[in-house]
Amino acid sequence: MMKKKQNAYGGSRTRETASCHSREQQSEWEMRPGGMLVQKRTGKPDAPVPNLRLRIAYGALRYEICLSSSSTFGEVKKVMSEETGLKVEEQRVVYRGKERENGEFLDVCGVKDRSKLVLVQDPSSIERRFIQMRINAKIQTANRAINNVSLQLDQLVDQVTAIEKSILKGVKVPEVQIITLIEMLMRQAIKLESISAEGDASAQKILQGKRVQKCVETLDQLKTSNATIKPMVVTTKWETFDHPPTPTKWELFE
Repeated sequence: MMKKKQNAYGGSRTRETASCHSREQQSEWEMRPGGMLVQKRTGKPDAPVPNLRLRIAYGALRYEICLSSSSTFGEVKKVMSEETGLKVEEQRVVYRGKERENGEFLDVCGVKDRSKLVLVQDPSSIERRFIQMRINAKIQTANRAINNVSLQLDQLVDQVTAIEKSILKGVKVPEVQIITLIEMLMRQAIKLESISAEGDASAQKILQGKRVQKCVETLDQLKTSNATIKPMVVTTKWETFDHPPTPTKWELFE
């Protein structure tokens, strides 16, 4: 059975080596003011930093950008975000067959002038975008349907207002007109009920539903008031004309 050699302080070499290795790993990374964890630089701070021209392949597209060699792959993603429209978290940058982390420095990873990097979109972000597109399309469809109902309601509200004015003036309105208008309003209520809406569209749907309810309640009240109005009887005064006297037999032969 092998025994571990102990150092002068009584500790094992294995523990000392592991502790040194852990300290080395901790010293490889540092926190930047922006909160980004990056590799800790060991070069001289006063040394001139060269610029690099990087060739970026994104699918069939090719880009060329210029960055400092001390930049990180996260900064590469920020520049490419303006070029491609992809968010930083939606991008994956591959160099020498390995995906690079945002905090890794270009020069530390061996990136040279005219080096080629490959940019790919995160598959999970593609799925999220597709889901968001479907949600947006659903919202637009709901908004169009609600707007159509709103336009129909505008016309029906005008008719309700006209009937209300007539009844308030004591003019009786045919009951069938009120009943037909109520049925038309209920059709719009059914259309609203069939619309699947969320968020702002849902609020608009509720608002239009309240308009329908208010119009129906108003018509129900007008229907009661209309029943108490007596129909107006229009009479015509006929003029009477005096007939001339009938001529006598002798006057006809004169």
